[in-house]
Amino acid sequence: MSNSKPNNPLVTPSSSHNIPDFKQSVKLKYVKLGYHYLITHGMYLFLSPLIVVVAAQLSTFSLQDLYSLWDHLQFNLISVILCSTLLVFLSTVYFLTRPHPVYLVNFSCYKPDDARQCTRQIFMERSASTGSFTEENLQFQRKILERSGLGETTYLPDAVLRVPPNPCMEEARKEAEAVMFGAIDELLVKTSVKPKDIGILIVNCSLFNPTPSLSAMIVNHYKLRGNIVSYNLGGMGCSAGLISIDLAKDLLQVHPNSYALVISMENITLNWYFGNERSMLVSNCLFRMGGAAILLSNKRSDWHRSKYQLVHTVRTHKGSDDKCFSCVFQMEDPNGKIGVSLSKDLMAVAGDALKTNITTLGPLVLPMSEQLLFFATLVCKKLFRMKIKPYIPDFKLAFEHFCIHAGGRAVLDEIEKNLQLTDWNMEPSRMTLYRFGNTSSSSLWYELAYTEAKGRVKRGDRMWQIAFGSGFKCNSAVWKALRTINPAKEKNPWIDEIDKFPVDVPKFSAI
Repeated sequence: MSNSKPNNPLVTPSSSHNIPDFKQSVKLKYVKLGYHYLITHGMYLFLSPLIVVVAAQLSTFSLQDLYSLWDHLQFNLISVILCSTLLVFLSTVYFLTRPHPVYLVNFSCYKPDDARQCTRQIFMERSASTGSFTEENLQFQRKILERSGLGETTYLPDAVLRVPPNPCMEEARKEAEAVMFGAIDELLVKTSVKPKDIGILIVNCSLFNPTPSLSAMIVNHYKLRGNIVSYNLGGMGCSAGLISIDLAKDLLQVHPNSYALVISMENITLNWYFGNERSMLVSNCLFRMGGAAILLSNKRSDWHRSKYQLVHTVRTHKGSDDKCFSCVFQMEDPNGKIGVSLSKDLMAVAGDALKTNITTLGPLVLPMSEQLLFFATLVCKKLFRMKIKPYIPDFKLAFEHFCIHAGGRAVLDEIEKNLQLTDWNMEPSRMTLYRFGNTSSSSLWYELAYTEAKGRVKRGDRMWQIAFGSGFKCNSAVWKALRTINPAKEKNPWIDEIDKFPVDVPKFSAI
């Protein structure tokens, strides 16, 4: 079937000799891209003529001229010695004080057994079977799920899926062991690192902090060495994964030739809310089972086999503001049921924290063209009182890949809008939310695993990981790919099913 279309010429006869409309004939994004290249490579453009002049001058030197220069230096032995000593001293200071590079050797994400899969219908059935929720609040949870962006293959621990549920310390430990040991076992196989070689251990889990600690459980299970430097971070929310990376980076600066093992996870078993406060029911609908293990190294010999190098970490904490501090708050409801309350101010608080974080990160990563445009707009707005919109830097010029914490559809929608990202940029985050749900601090690693499974990571690519957490915090990490990742040689939760993605996630999906 063919549709008839008017056969209109692209240029009308009356205007065939006029200069074409610039906006219609040239896409402005390409003009902006050219401006970016001009400013970014401006130094090379200015230095190129100087280099040509110097090279031309050196080409006029004869062999006799070089001999004369050598004789001149021989008669200035003191100057040569002083210059050589200064050069050796400065080189020594540089090599002794420069920061150790931090390499990400490899990472793994835990994929639970199929028996722990929880469809949205099963979620509603289990919630109804507890007898804890009113009919109105069951319908509220249904509405949240239908608009959440979660799919039918997320995971919950056995204690929650069981009828009746059995939230107890023993079950919580079983969940923690399954997630931590499952991720670590896979990571050790990938890297061929022996447990005794690990010198630094950092575990972050916000809401489950038993005694002995989670880090002690790992030390005991893998028989790690007695002088291991171990930390257990709790109560720091979904952004704790990047806090752990930042802590590992600092520790690797003072512990040479070391491996650092970072575990990011959350525990669902003891943190399922059985009350009827709606601000606390949202967590039930979004949070799911998952975790990740990351191996970092400061050994230069690991450069050739590592995947990424850590470039920057930026941490923002808004806890001094009462509204920010209380927008994600663990508390008891009027009936004594413990849950995590999410304030209506959460989106505004997250936006303010993101603004502060990218203001700090921008000068570190943005090309000079974007910084000049931002500065010029700021001057015009503040100094000359011009009524113009603030310029939002194009972070797509700084990064090839984005891993944004899959906290929920609303969070992803706002970040996509405010940073002017594309569907392709947001795909790893949206697919992670759909396939695995909100796995808290580990979601960033499921997103990076998705990007690898799609074969998108090329050598030299830059990744931006950004996460939000209680407190309120917004943290960023920037990585640079050291090699091209071949999906055929990778093992991660997406590999066996990556051809099914991306999928269309409707704004509303009835249960």
